[in-house]
Amino acid sequence: MSRKAFSATGAVAIGPYSHAVESGDLVYLSGQTPIDPQSGKLVEGNISAQTEQCFANLLNVLSAAGLGPEHVVKVNVFLTDMQDFAAMNEVYARQFASPYPARTTIGVASLPLGAGVEIELIARRPYKEASDAGSDY
Repeated sequence: MSRKAFSATGAVAIGPYSHAVESGDLVYLSGQTPIDPQSGKLVEGNISAQTEQCFANLLNVLSAAGLGPEHVVKVNVFLTDMQDFAAMNEVYARQFASPYPARTTIGVASLPLGAGVEIELIARRPYKEASDAGSDY
């Protein structure tokens, strides 16, 4: 099976993986840590700044796949300190409109490069059926 992969210039891969892979009408985005694509280094600052950078990277990948935040159906958030949940959630809430995607937030022992947060997404391409012309899904 061949994979249809997407790469974004505004995101960094720190391993042998694709930024995103399409399977049918689903696009699976690899987890993004708060790496500044210009410097290649972890963003300095608190969890809010790190979460903002994760989403900037993810939105670049979504755009490379021809999608936007409105196409996201599932989000997985990984935090090294669950006490950062409220600050992460504040940034998260600005990324999407209601109804929000499904989400899981998991506390982990560590993340690559010492990041405090990593976020991955699953998006779905819209389709129209003749019998359901008013719905995107």
